[in-house]
Amino acid sequence: MPLYVVSTPIGNLGDITFRGVETLRQVSLILAEDTRRARTLLTRFDIATPTAAYHEHNEAATGPRFVGRLVAGEEMALISDAGTPLLSDPGGRLVRAALDAGVRVIPIPGASALLAALVASGLVGDRFTFFGFAPRRVADRSATMSDIAQLPHVAVLYEAPNRTAATLAALADAGAGGRQAAVARELTKVYEEVRRGTVADLAAYYGSTPPRGEVVIVIEGRAETPSDEGAWRARAHALRAAGAPPREIATALMHEEGVPRNLAYRLAHEPGRESRDDD
Repeated sequence: MPLYVVSTPIGNLGDITFRGVETLRQVSLILAEDTRRARTLLTRFDIATPTAAYHEHNEAATGPRFVGRLVAGEEMALISDAGTPLLSDPGGRLVRAALDAGVRVIPIPGASALLAALVASGLVGDRFTFFGFAPRRVADRSATMSDIAQLPHVAVLYEAPNRTAATLAALADAGAGGRQAAVARELTKVYEEVRRGTVADLAAYYGSTPPRGEVVIVIEGRAETPSDEGAWRARAHALRAAGAPPREIATALMHEEGVPRNLAYRLAHEPGRESRDDD
């Protein structure tokens, strides 16, 4: 029997589809990331199906048992706390194991914070890359920010509200400060908000006004223009001549010109023309 992967509301309970409700009613068991949160949804739509906890802390231990029951003929549904399962949520291991065991996996589409933020951002193109949650480790985080800054198309990532300003500031430091971006929070809820502006402007705003609720950040891609290292070098020289220190020069190159971080620091530390003329 199949495993249904069912999208649930991301805020407003009306986000769920008729097909989603029907599916949750017909299966023998619902695997929920948090059974207490799931009960709010199930009660709202008079769904009496039993639930079982399935989350990142027990998936290795419980997955084989659930797959065994699927192989034996049970129908089950997998849901997350909100939105589409597997997108920065547990479930990938179960789906893979079910497929390997010959179980049919059927998606029941619906709400997704990723797609809702994307279409409301004003930055929709024909390509985008989803980065999930930004890494916490410094080295991994820096690499991710650099990847996003160099991306030629739209990037989307999730972030915790208390880390939103720091992530935007890190993107600005990586050279994306002048890019257009949108910060979407509390999507489909009462206090839904989509704030648009440059990455640098949004970093400054959320630095003084921390957001609340779930956050999705959308950033436009790097403009496909040929680099002009000569012009950037001239800009660095002008700032140096005005008395700016290397760090300030590098920051200006990244935020105002979109110069990649490593190149910006190299240009900022190059000897000025005046020092070469003195040789």
